[in-house]
Amino acid sequence: MRRELIGHYSYNRLHGGVISASLDAMGGVAVMAAIGARHMDESPAKRLERFGKLGTIDLRIDYLRPGIGDYFELRADVMRLGSRVGSTRMEFKGPDGKLMSTGAAAYIVS
Repeated sequence: MRRELIGHYSYNRLHGGVISASLDAMGGVAVMAAIGARHMDESPAKRLERFGKLGTIDLRIDYLRPGIGDYFELRADVMRLGSRVGSTRMEFKGPDGKLMSTGAAAYIVS
């Protein structure tokens, strides 16, 4: 948590855009890891080329609790990695382990 990420100063609450961008980035990293694992037989340069094609095509965020805390934990799981689209589910948890937001996203991979 940093002061410049606050969306509501009265409550010291994290901005919703920071939460959604963080979940989107975490989902993208999970898809990148899955792509890299699927194509281990390719050269590193070819795998990096695949990463360059990755982009978010759909993102849904559900805000369940206010983003209040000193640090946060994010998690993403790849639900399916197809030849063109990868689907993920993400979680945003507070310092006490409570679920604050969830996300689901689809990423173009080809």
